[in-house]
Amino acid sequence: MRLAPLPADQWDDDVLRALSVMLPEERLNPEAAGNLLATLVRHPHLTRAFLRFNVHLLFRSTLPDRLRELAILRVAHVLGSEYEWRHHVSMGREVGLTDAAIEGAAQGRGADELDQAVLDAVDQLQDKANISDQTWAELSAHLDERQRMDLVFTIGCYGALAMAINTFGVEPDQER
Repeated sequence: MRLAPLPADQWDDDVLRALSVMLPEERLNPEAAGNLLATLVRHPHLTRAFLRFNVHLLFRSTLPDRLRELAILRVAHVLGSEYEWRHHVSMGREVGLTDAAIEGAAQGRGADELDQAVLDAVDQLQDKANISDQTWAELSAHLDERQRMDLVFTIGCYGALAMAINTFGVEPDQER
């Protein structure tokens, strides 16, 4: 671990303001916030800006929840982010991903053409920072312009988050 979660005695108003973008008041503490957020708040202003963007992707995106979680799981697998993988397996199940779809995300195998295009988009963006014309055409057959934009930014955001998690050494939260 390179950056430990911020100790409770260092949580100040800046930290609480940063996390209030995403968390309800009862979770504004180191234990309930989890290791990732408790680590990110070492830089409260960056965390607040990041969480505003992330809240859009999680709660206001035009991308269907199931596809969002499928993409995030593929990002987590490709970039080796155990924290992100564990967190989003449960979130994926909540929005209807089956165990087979979750395993498919790890293997890069989609259940249908759209799932496959989403997984391919992740791989292509991680590899070349661009989606191929063929994959874009497949996505276009199923998703509108804003959904495709939300997909690209979801993949990019969670790729950046995986890089931060891996670099900072954020440890998975303990099961409660």
